[in-house]
Amino acid sequence: MRTLNKVLVGLDLSDIDQQLIAYSSFFTELTDVKKVYFVHNIKRYEISEVLEKEIENVDLESIITDELKDMIQAHFTAKVEWEVLISDDPYTESLMSYIVNKYSIDLLILGNKNNENGSGTLGFKLLRTIKCQFLWVPSTMETKLKKVWIGTDFSNASKKCFSFAEYIQSKQNFNLEAVHVYSLPMHFSPYVSDSKIEPKLSRYVDKRFDQFLNKMNYSGEVKQYKILGREANIASKLKNEAYKNDVDLLMVADKGSNTFSKLTLGSITEDLFNRDLKIPLLIVKDYVGN
Repeated sequence: MRTLNKVLVGLDLSDIDQQLIAYSSFFTELTDVKKVYFVHNIKRYEISEVLEKEIENVDLESIITDELKDMIQAHFTAKVEWEVLISDDPYTESLMSYIVNKYSIDLLILGNKNNENGSGTLGFKLLRTIKCQFLWVPSTMETKLKKVWIGTDFSNASKKCFSFAEYIQSKQNFNLEAVHVYSLPMHFSPYVSDSKIEPKLSRYVDKRFDQFLNKMNYSGEVKQYKILGREANIASKLKNEAYKNDVDLLMVADKGSNTFSKLTLGSITEDLFNRDLKIPLLIVKDYVGN
């Protein structure tokens, strides 16, 4: 069985760090992680020449290490081994990728600051390049796990999410719901009455749901939740419905298959990732568990 052993948490000395450390503590403890690495990259290229002269005799690495250690000791309460890594690589993306590979990282945790201009660029680049699981954590939320949603398009790729959920559920009890957004394809709309086709479409989705879940043989209970998307953006619909249903964690696969309607989970994943989500988003790239 593949497990989560090593976690990497990216810190940038911004306001989100405390929340990120606290949620990392919560999540790593409930998943029995063995070690957590906290990394910060000093961006020396952003330091002006005037300031560079003022701090030329200052050991920035030592000062930042001490500051982060104090913050981690205050907010990381899990009984899990941790270590602080400091670097001054000009390319943060390459540094993170290097650490993921060198330390065989299973899960990368970053803060979602998409409400700030350009702040999601690094995360989006890493989402496309790293091979480990990716947890995108917002700055404001409750640290709890009572309800989890898995967005699915009934593809083989989305099965990875259920494997991960089953792994977490073996350690922490929560309600799991499989969620599918469906709509009538646009090119049918001029020729078919919505009132006639929607009930048939709903029954078809129910059938697909049953077939998909039966094939997976999930050990726990999985509730089905379908959403009629109509013309709404699917990522927006998932986000808003998740808020209404008090969802604590949204899980999606890194890619999917467009076998029906306009749902292509790969593009939906990117869309969700680039939104100002108020709940954690877990992007599953590989199987965890049995």
